[in-house]
Amino acid sequence: MARRPSTPEVVLTHAAIVGITMVTLYPVLWVLEMAFSPSQSFSMDLSPIPSEVTLDNFRDVIGTFDDEGRWLFGRQLLNSVIVSVATAVLGLSLSTTAAYALSRWSFPGREQGMAAFLVTQMFPGVVMAIPLYLLLDLFGLLDSRTGLVLVYATTSVPFSVFTLKGYFDTIPVALEEAAMLDGASRWMTFRYIVLPLARPALAVTGLFSFMTAWNEFILALTLMGSEDAYTLPVVLQGYVGDFGTEWGRFAAGAVIVSLPVMALFFALQRHFVEGLTAGGVKG
Repeated sequence: MARRPSTPEVVLTHAAIVGITMVTLYPVLWVLEMAFSPSQSFSMDLSPIPSEVTLDNFRDVIGTFDDEGRWLFGRQLLNSVIVSVATAVLGLSLSTTAAYALSRWSFPGREQGMAAFLVTQMFPGVVMAIPLYLLLDLFGLLDSRTGLVLVYATTSVPFSVFTLKGYFDTIPVALEEAAMLDGASRWMTFRYIVLPLARPALAVTGLFSFMTAWNEFILALTLMGSEDAYTLPVVLQGYVGDFGTEWGRFAAGAVIVSLPVMALFFALQRHFVEGLTAGGVKG
């Protein structure tokens, strides 16, 4: 029988947890303090509580319009939403079939293909910026959401395939064999058996693809040339100038950009533990 921890041990454990939590949350509280403060200077105050609370920074960030009077921030927010959702959907569509094939069939080059997927993850996106720029320019996809979606989706495929392949390995092949004995085709077993069982992995992989596209800055700045086509990370960079930074508006924009990802995380959090751990082992 396991020993029951003593009261001092419980108190010390909870105190350590509270301390670690406060250290982790302090930078977030500091950003919130700058976002709700009227000043645009960098806050050197150690207190995360603003001395004066205002929503002016949020109004300034959200209420931006172009020269023709159109709501520019709404357009840029729509760009980020469309690009991120389309990246997650397209990346998952390409990755699920590839991961299933790598999991279920043995063919020449299978192991080398998996190794190549891992190698591609070692290079940062900035390394591919120039070739991607030339390719999109060749096909007339510069400064367009379609081109950015294609870039993000293809770069997310290696990670998605590797993650989903590990999860598909944990699904017993006997389930598919039993269904095929009853007359189901390979596509039917994949559609109605494998994919529903892999829902946690699909949710986690889709969320990571969404987050990658939502937060990416270098490629979006390189491939997008007009304000109408900007995504939100590029918009945030506009508050950082050569001679100064509007820290209050920058912090307010960072809070706004973080809200959709936080909402998705809380909506899918029940899939996280199962989706991240089940693909790590076989059996």
